[in-house]
Amino acid sequence: MTLFYAIVLLGILIFVHELGHFLFAKLLGVKVLKFSLGFGPKVVGMTRGDTEYCISAVPLGGYVKMLGQSDAPSEEEEIPEAEKDRAYSFQPVWKRFLIVLSGPVFNLIFAAMVFFFVFVNGVPFLLPEVGEVTAGSPALKQGLVKGDSVIEINGEKISRWDDMTSIIHRSPGIEVSLRIRRGSEVIDIRITPEKKVLKDIFGQDKEVGLIGITPSGKTAVKREGISGALVISIQRTWDISILTLVSIAKMIQRVIPADSIGGPIMIVQMAGQQASQGPMSFFTFMAVISINLGVLNLLPVPVLDGGHLVFLLIERIRNKPLGEKVIMMAQRVGIALLVTLMVFALYNDIGRLISGKTLP
Repeated sequence: MTLFYAIVLLGILIFVHELGHFLFAKLLGVKVLKFSLGFGPKVVGMTRGDTEYCISAVPLGGYVKMLGQSDAPSEEEEIPEAEKDRAYSFQPVWKRFLIVLSGPVFNLIFAAMVFFFVFVNGVPFLLPEVGEVTAGSPALKQGLVKGDSVIEINGEKISRWDDMTSIIHRSPGIEVSLRIRRGSEVIDIRITPEKKVLKDIFGQDKEVGLIGITPSGKTAVKREGISGALVISIQRTWDISILTLVSIAKMIQRVIPADSIGGPIMIVQMAGQQASQGPMSFFTFMAVISINLGVLNLLPVPVLDGGHLVFLLIERIRNKPLGEKVIMMAQRVGIALLVTLMVFALYNDIGRLISGKTLP
């Protein structure tokens, strides 16, 4: 079932990406010869109109083949005069730019749509109820006990565990005022969070405030209205897109360790893991992977969509395309980079399997 969930996830995301290229090519009058999910030999397919639709043997991607489309001038096919107005290579730069850009953009739009569906149907969240109280902690010294619910901090209403921890983390060594509910009784206490140094999501040291409590584990479900879900879904897609770019920068700076990079095996594992936690977790994971796919494809690396966009921008500035040798050299460099990254990610995946290291 884990493999099944991974195939469903990757299949949907690849389909969405290629659908973007396909629809914009059709919209802008470009003839599409093939729409393939997967690479290599065709497993099954059919032809409708000008286009052959197929599923191919290697399920690690997909492609849309357009009339007159080639990665280098030397590969250009002979286009009949009557077909030139429908050939990709004869389209103005702005049309080709939109066709290339549409794939990653569809991944981002799809992620926002998934988030919208999740938020409308309801997202579970931890209630700000105390589970365990650490021995010798500020919370224990000030009398907090298991079952207490935090309802206000410094006069600010608290409804989620994350709301509470956000304020406490921002207050190391600074006294805060807590209003708690204990049964039918409401109690006000003052407490000073301890200064602690923890690792943030990028592995960097960060000073935070802690009072020494854990959540009880009780949850509630928050359902958003249509307008609220729309706004939050767009904001969440934007935030994760920026986080993805920052993470890439942190990896280059070696702030994030290289062994955190995962490949197809890790995606298979995490797809099964998220599916086991329920459909909302699985769909949320799908949205995050879709954002990653969209953002990574926009990187200015030859053979990726971002690389093609760079070539088109240069062509627009120069009023002519780059030379054949330059394009072919750039493509070779891009392929070498991607192959190296894939091998390294697979090496990390295998290393995690052998060592039994938990997923990030």
